Amino acid sequence: MAAKKEIPQNTKKTIFYDHAGIEQPVSFGPKVDSVNHPTHYTQGGIECIDALEAATINLRGIEAVCTANAIKYLWRWQEKGDTEDLRKARWYINHMLGENE
Repeated sequence: MAAKKEIPQNTKKTIFYDHAGIEQPVSFGPKVDSVNHPTHYTQGGIECIDALEAATINLRGIEAVCTANAIKYLWRWQEKGDTEDLRKARWYINHMLGENE
């Protein structure tokens, strides 16, 4: 087992030692809540769920569902890193236009 290094008390500790005595990095950044507030659903300080609620307030049924899903996929496509979400948004828009049949 590797010997643990002494760290002066006035120094910020940036590593810890796992059960095998191996140094592991410690993250001091803000903790991300990937369930309640995922980063790919927040843009410009606005959460997608809030924008969806406003965008669909006067819609009902499948129109509300398709509109919300199209916006959701357009909202996050760049954060997710590929164009699959753009194709998903297009599918929901095409569905509302009756073009998916």
